[in-house]
Amino acid sequence: MARDQYRHPAQTLRFLGLKPEMTVVEIWPSEGWYTEILAPATRPRGIYYAAGWRKEVHTGFTEKLETRPDVYDHVVVTELSVPERTTIAPPGTADMVLTFRNVHNWMQGDYAQEMFRVFYRTLRPDGILGLVEHRARPGASIKAMKASGYVTERHVIGLAEQAGFVLEAKSEINANPKDTTDHPAGVWTLPPTLQLCEEMDAGPDRKRCLKKYGAIGESDRMTLRFRKPVSTPAWSAVR
Repeated sequence: MARDQYRHPAQTLRFLGLKPEMTVVEIWPSEGWYTEILAPATRPRGIYYAAGWRKEVHTGFTEKLETRPDVYDHVVVTELSVPERTTIAPPGTADMVLTFRNVHNWMQGDYAQEMFRVFYRTLRPDGILGLVEHRARPGASIKAMKASGYVTERHVIGLAEQAGFVLEAKSEINANPKDTTDHPAGVWTLPPTLQLCEEMDAGPDRKRCLKKYGAIGESDRMTLRFRKPVSTPAWSAVR
């Protein structure tokens, strides 16, 4: 796939612990980039839930599934938009919840903490939360994170721990040392969006812009694996 060099899907999913017999929930799959991997991987023995925002908004995703029933016929499409739609799979049944580059969106909407609580309720005891997100420099403010799309590891870990999760491991699989995270249009300055460059008229300035940010590549990203404890803390059970 064209973006494998930035997303490292095989290494990422191996690190997060994906197994074909798992019940997996992907949060906000968007156009289905990871769906193309997760659906066939779990189709023979597992279950794959695609928990999008709202079905009526992401009609393209539904159309994608319909074009390849031989691959996507077992995909279970659910919805996740807090507070009204929060049942993304039967509670306590998922082996794994996955989310890729979404936390900044939830922060901008001021509902990030509730999303992590939904994940916690959905997972079985000892289940895994796997997360990839654009990584801000340590010390970045909440305001800066919301504006730039980059989030500090500390903030993400805090959100997960407040929901009851335990951080199990970190990986630098999706790190990009070329990314300073300091860009005029935040993370959207870089590929694949290239916001500044796309707003320019054709010409030498646009070419220089594309060359500059193309050389950096996609964002520096954290890759984190959390675990839902086997024994649920009393304070978490009443949430």
